[in-house]
Amino acid sequence: MAGEDKTQVEEQQPDTVTEAVDAVAADETVEPVTAEAGADVDTLQLQLAQAQDQIAELKEQELRTQAEMQNVRRRAEMDVEKAHKFALDKFANELLPVVDSLERAIEASSSDDEAVVALREGVEMTLNMFVTGLGKFKVEQHNPVGEAFSPELHQAMSMVPNPDVPANHVMAVMQKGYSLNGRLIRPAMVIVSKGAE
Repeated sequence: MAGEDKTQVEEQQPDTVTEAVDAVAADETVEPVTAEAGADVDTLQLQLAQAQDQIAELKEQELRTQAEMQNVRRRAEMDVEKAHKFALDKFANELLPVVDSLERAIEASSSDDEAVVALREGVEMTLNMFVTGLGKFKVEQHNPVGEAFSPELHQAMSMVPNPDVPANHVMAVMQKGYSLNGRLIRPAMVIVSKGAE
């Protein structure tokens, strides 16, 4: 039985290449290439080119979107960092008049009376603790006596002729300046020298 199946299979297979070609040519399911099929190929190629262009546009759009998201993330991180860094800005500004008052109290207590001396020492200690506490939070005091006048850091209250101090230099400070993390929160109020007249 197995031998008979092999012979039937062999009978169905063509013996030569020409017979195989003739069998394909005689087969009605194979359609010859026509002009219409060529047009379909051109249409498909055009659609493929359009699809590839669309893919390239979408990839470029995705890259731009990713870059924009990175920029937004970076800006948000910088905003958060600035918020942490300068959160004490208003709070420090509210405390600066207290420092000014303590400094004025020390200046006003010039008497040699024993009670006044003890009071002045207590105020000096309080002022030192206060300034040290502000320093721990990066609030720095600026006393620009003798420095060149800088409009970014100083607020000129008046200009006075003084031959001992070079022109446009700070000769007296009415109120000290302060900065928080390197950013000015209050300029120093100063008297500036005009130099010799």
